[in-house]
Amino acid sequence: MAEEDPFCRYRSPLVSRYASPDMAFNFSERKKFSTWRRLWLYLAKAEKSLGLPITDEQIQEMEAKLDSIDFKMAAEEEKRLRHDVMAHVHTFAHCCPKAAGIIHLGATSCYVGDNTDLIVIRDGFNLLLPKLARVISRLADFAEKYADLPTLGFTHYQPAQLTTVGKRCCLWIQDLCMDLHNLERARNELRFRGVKGTTGTQASFLQLFEGDHEKVEELDRLVTAMAGFKRAYIVTGQTYSRKVDIEVISVLASLGASVHKICTDIRLLANLKELEEPFEKDQIGSSAMAYKRNPMRSERCCSLARHLMILIQDPLQTASVQWFERTLDDSANRRVCLPEAFLTADIILSTLQNISEGLVVYPKVIGRRIQQELPFMCTENIIMAMVKAGGNRQDCHEKIRVLSQQAAAVVKQEGGDNDLIERIRADPYFSPIHGELESLLEPKSFTGRASQQVARFLKEEVHPVLTPYKSKMDVTMELSL
Repeated sequence: MAEEDPFCRYRSPLVSRYASPDMAFNFSERKKFSTWRRLWLYLAKAEKSLGLPITDEQIQEMEAKLDSIDFKMAAEEEKRLRHDVMAHVHTFAHCCPKAAGIIHLGATSCYVGDNTDLIVIRDGFNLLLPKLARVISRLADFAEKYADLPTLGFTHYQPAQLTTVGKRCCLWIQDLCMDLHNLERARNELRFRGVKGTTGTQASFLQLFEGDHEKVEELDRLVTAMAGFKRAYIVTGQTYSRKVDIEVISVLASLGASVHKICTDIRLLANLKELEEPFEKDQIGSSAMAYKRNPMRSERCCSLARHLMILIQDPLQTASVQWFERTLDDSANRRVCLPEAFLTADIILSTLQNISEGLVVYPKVIGRRIQQELPFMCTENIIMAMVKAGGNRQDCHEKIRVLSQQAAAVVKQEGGDNDLIERIRADPYFSPIHGELESLLEPKSFTGRASQQVARFLKEEVHPVLTPYKSKMDVTMELSL
C-alpha cells in the first residue's frame, strides 16, 4: 500500500505545498538525468570534432534518446551497482547500443554530477532573479504612492521622529536591491567544472588525445560553451571547489534575512492596524476567533526565511572537511541543502510578491497614532517659536517639562489621551504662539526630506536595476496554498 499511495510517503512541503512548478522541475530527477545525457552528448560531440573515432550515427542515436529515460531500469541498476552515475551510463547505453562504447569516454562521475549541479544552480538563479525584480517593482510602486504620507517612526520599537510610509518601504527595497545585485553577481561568476578527469589533472583526456595538450584544452572549451558557460575553472580537484556552494547559498541566505526583516515589519504594523497584507474574501484567520485577520503570508515568509538562513551552515561545514582532491561526504548533504535553498528562496519571493501586490494602508489609524505622539515631538519647535516671540529659552523649557510630565501621567496612569497641547493652550505663558500651534503640529513638517529621498532613490537606484527585467514584470502572483 505504501509503495502505491503517494500519501503514505513523506513529501517535502517545499515541493508538495509551496514551490513553483518551474523551480520544482529545475531540481527534479528528470531535469538532472536528462542533463547528464546532454553532457555525455556534448562530450562525445567535442571528442569527435577533435578527431576521436566517434560516428555521426552514434551521435544521432544519443540525441534521439536524451529524454527517453527508463527510471525503473536506472533504479534497478543503481541497486545492483551501488553507483548512480554508472547506473545511468548503463541505462543510456541500453537504449543507445551503437553509442554504448563511447558514452562517458574519459570522464569521471563528477563530469556529469558537478557540471549538472552548476547548470541547475545557474538556471535556479535565472528563475529567482525576475521574481526578485518583480517584488522590488511592486514595492517601488507602493513607495511612490505613499511617499508623502507621514507615519510614526520607531527606533527600539519606541516612538521616534516621523518618517513616511513610502520612505519606510524604501528601506525594504534597498535591502532587496542589494540582494538582486548579489544574486546577479553569484550567477555571473559561476564557472563550469568542465572536462577535468578523476583528480582534476585531465590525465585521461591527455591519454585519449595521445599527449596533445592543445586538444585537451580545446575539448574543455568546447564542452563549456555547449553547456552555455563562458568560462570553466582552470583548477579543480575531482569536484569544483565547495567554496562555490558557500557563495551560492550565502546570497540566498542573505535574501532570507531581508525578507524576514520586511515581513516582520509588516506583522508589527498589522498589529498596530496601520498596514495589512492581502486578506481574501473567504479567508479564515483563526478556527476559534472568527474576527482575526492574521498576517499568515508574512508569517510563512518569516518561517521559511529562517530555514533558508540556517542552510548556510551546510556548505560551510562541507567545504571545511573536503580532504585533498575530494571526499564523498559532501554528496548526500548537497543533495539536500542546494535544492532546499533555491526552493525556499523561490517560495518566499512568490509569497512576498503576493503580499506586495495587495498591501492595504489605513491612513486614519496612522494619523491617530501620530496625534498621540506628536505633542511631545513638537515641544522643541514650540520652544523655538516662543524664543522668536521674545520668550526666554530656559523658562520655556521648564514650563514645557512640567506640562509634558503632567500629560504623560494622564496617558500612562489614567489611560487617557495626550492632552499636552490643550495644557499649552490653557497656559497664558504661551499666549504669544497660540495662533501658531496648528502649523507647528502639521505632521508633514516633521518628515524632513523623506519624500525627496523616495523620489531620488527610485529614480537613481531602483528603476535602473529593473530595466533588464521589464519584459517579465507583468506576472501577478496568487498563492496555491
